[in-house]
Amino acid sequence: MAQLFFRYSAMNSGKSLELLKVAHNYEEQGKRVWLFTPSIDDRYGVGKITTRLGLQREAMPTEKLFNINELLMKERPYCILIDEGQFLTKDEVMCLTVLVDEYDIPVIVYGLKNDFRNNLFEGSQYLLIYADKIEEIKTVCWYCNRKAIMNLRIDENGNGVYEGKQIEIGGNDRYRPVCRKHYYSPIKNKEGDIYKE
Repeated sequence: MAQLFFRYSAMNSGKSLELLKVAHNYEEQGKRVWLFTPSIDDRYGVGKITTRLGLQREAMPTEKLFNINELLMKERPYCILIDEGQFLTKDEVMCLTVLVDEYDIPVIVYGLKNDFRNNLFEGSQYLLIYADKIEEIKTVCWYCNRKAIMNLRIDENGNGVYEGKQIEIGGNDRYRPVCRKHYYSPIKNKEGDIYKE
């Protein structure tokens, strides 16, 4: 019986790498997978899943989930993998539940749980409600060895940012995975740049 999985973590935990590993494992057995990613994350081009290690795969934009019947007429996947699940809309999450419940196709979604203000993203909120299994991918704080549970947005001077629009696409240049302590007090060196202890 298929299930909807939500695998979440703070930034920089290897979520995209894990997704590509799962895709490889299915494909090595000759099993077709569909990869999706929201169009809003266009750092490396629309429809691309890219890891910090430089691995990259083509993916369909999540907007295509609304044409799922048309897609299924062409081929049927063994599994559907979605990157950056925090950017899904409620309607897209509901499409995923249909794929699991009506078509018996497993769906695994990777993404952030909370934003830089520690509020849930829309996609994360509905994945937490509707997912059959919720799994944490652990990573460590940028500044210490505690578990990172938050995402710290930083400005060009290395200062923590706690106000602003929810979605601002970026990588290590804009965000740090942090523990609760260092979310509120990031560490700086003499030049003012944030550094690791």
